[in-house]
Amino acid sequence: MDPDLCREHLAKLLTEEVGCLAQLAELLEREHQILRTNDIPTLQVAIKERQACVGRIVRIEDERRTLCRMLGHAADAKGLERLLRWCDPRGTLSANWALCTTRAARCREFNDRNGALVHVRLTRVQALLGVLTGRPADFKPYGRGASFAPARIGRVLTVQA
Repeated sequence: MDPDLCREHLAKLLTEEVGCLAQLAELLEREHQILRTNDIPTLQVAIKERQACVGRIVRIEDERRTLCRMLGHAADAKGLERLLRWCDPRGTLSANWALCTTRAARCREFNDRNGALVHVRLTRVQALLGVLTGRPADFKPYGRGASFAPARIGRVLTVQA
């Protein structure tokens, strides 16, 4: 492949990724606000939008990795940097690549924040279920794969030493 053609293709991919990452950051911010207000129907719509956006980012990343492999480079960040040095020796794409990494890190922070909020809420629900059912707070209402956890037989009422 010609270096100019490669640079043009990478420029398109990076521009598209920068846009998708900006959209993902907005969606994660909106999702955080929805989580705080407990608006479940709106949250379900937001989750679908986020998943569609992540799907577009994954498709772009797969295309970029394929390009790296096709040109004999590793399909990781170092391979991409080598590819960029080969097809873009003047560094015209480095700003977009840096913007991608910065925006991806920001999206990860937003996602971690949302995950922490969900974890706190689930822990609270589990504790409330423990009070209602008499099961210990560490009881998991769902098992692996979102199936119901196996029922425990019996309950300890008293312990004598």
